[in-house]
Amino acid sequence: MLVLLVATGAMGLVAAVSIDRVPSMPAWTDALCGGVTRMFTTPFAGTDARPQTTVKPLSCERLPHLPGKAITTALVYFPPGAYTPAHRHPGSVTAVVLKGLIRSQLQGTPAKNYAATQTWFEPPGALHLFAENPSLTEDAELLATFVADENCGPLTVPEPVAR
Repeated sequence: MLVLLVATGAMGLVAAVSIDRVPSMPAWTDALCGGVTRMFTTPFAGTDARPQTTVKPLSCERLPHLPGKAITTALVYFPPGAYTPAHRHPGSVTAVVLKGLIRSQLQGTPAKNYAATQTWFEPPGALHLFAENPSLTEDAELLATFVADENCGPLTVPEPVAR
């Protein structure tokens, strides 16, 4: 496991990104996809620490009809109260809520609650202002499908925090 810490000067740690290889995925898939990104939230500029959001890769496959592109699927787990701060994705993303309720907001749109079977789409590079599990007692989970460059990673790029 490789852990990359992303810091912003005097504000301290904003996020830690962990890249894991999934044993059930072939070695070439790990090389192709660059592993999987997990974002852990930590205290930063005026917010309280909240539970972490974790990502579990399911697959990463080259798209033969789209040279240079790959599709990656991952389960994103939101324990009660979990929060993911502003970030972007280098490729297109579709998310479908599998369990619980997830509140999410893209820049230029109102925040919205998504229940099981509801979906949203994020164009490449769109600013995803936040995603959270608003429940303090129930878990939430979504399936994310990414279409990006064939090296797949990093799939999530934290947005710098304004100083």
